[in-house]
Amino acid sequence: MTVAHYVLASAALTLAQLVAASMLRAKAWTPSGLKLAFGNRETMPPVGALAGRADRAAKNMLENMVLLLAVVVAAAQSASSPSRLALGSAIFFWARLAYVPLYLAGVQYARTLAWAVALAGIGWAACGAL
Repeated sequence: MTVAHYVLASAALTLAQLVAASMLRAKAWTPSGLKLAFGNRETMPPVGALAGRADRAAKNMLENMVLLLAVVVAAAQSASSPSRLALGSAIFFWARLAYVPLYLAGVQYARTLAWAVALAGIGWAACGAL
């Protein structure tokens, strides 16, 4: 797969996390939750443990996507190493994919390891942009 494929897959993962966090918070699988999800969300219920973790994981993904995209854009403007950039993007995507269920399950150290591996993927990609 190319860098573009991994960036698009990461974007899809980001969207899925944002939607899941929103649905968990509103409890959209219930009639009242579905009505709340389609409303303006002025009166949201208290955040449960799983919904809170899903929201934090989604926000963390957004923060990390900014970093990945900055590297990819910089690489597009420089004489980059496409294979290094692709590998870094792949590492980022697969580590972030592992991060989601680990964070939702509350697995502390393994989720931090997955986050660190994703960050290392960004670093690897950045080295390809230099």
